[in-house]
Amino acid sequence: MTKNRNRLWAVIAIVFIMFLVIALAVPFEKNNVYYLSLIFGIVAIVVQCVVMKIAFGKEGTPKSKFYGFPIAKIGFVYMAAQVILSFVFMAISKNCPTWIVVIIFVVLLGVSFIGFIAAEATRDTIEKMDNKLKNNTECMQNLRSIVYPLSGQAKDAKCKEELDKLAEEFKYSDPVSSEAIKNIENELSEMVDELQKAVVDNDSESIIGLCDKIKISLTERNRLCKLNKRNQ
Repeated sequence: MTKNRNRLWAVIAIVFIMFLVIALAVPFEKNNVYYLSLIFGIVAIVVQCVVMKIAFGKEGTPKSKFYGFPIAKIGFVYMAAQVILSFVFMAISKNCPTWIVVIIFVVLLGVSFIGFIAAEATRDTIEKMDNKLKNNTECMQNLRSIVYPLSGQAKDAKCKEELDKLAEEFKYSDPVSSEAIKNIENELSEMVDELQKAVVDNDSESIIGLCDKIKISLTERNRLCKLNKRNQ
């Protein structure tokens, strides 16, 4: 991710240097249209620098920074379009009314800002959804992380078999939690803790009994999950 950002910064720096060199070296007609084209071209490059900060400067996960690429892309499209239009209007500055240049450049800048705002709002929405999903699946992920290795810790063959079956039940259970099933998940968490202790204590009778109870509660949880989804 850092390498990609550095490449993008390098591209911006190259565009800025090339734009200034060409704009100053070519003998364009130095009038209002020329200076407006020069100013708006520089503004577009500066805006892209700000956009890069917004897109990738946020503290967060790599995924969050990945969502910044659409924002940066809009900035690059605007910068490229403005630089090209700046050179076009510099070339025809002698015969081009100033008001046309102002309108085109301002409209282009305005449309780009609308795009930036929309892209940033979309990123915020996606990040909120990701965080919500992560929180909603955290309970089952924690329970699975406890249940899955228990079979390998059990010494009794019958217990191993029951724990394998329980792990399979968890594997195919709905991973998403909700307020409607909070109570039953709390019960599951307590029973899984008891099961873990029973495995450590090599209490075969408790292991088999708890496996049966957890399966029943897990089945009820899955039923409530389906019912809750239908009612949404």
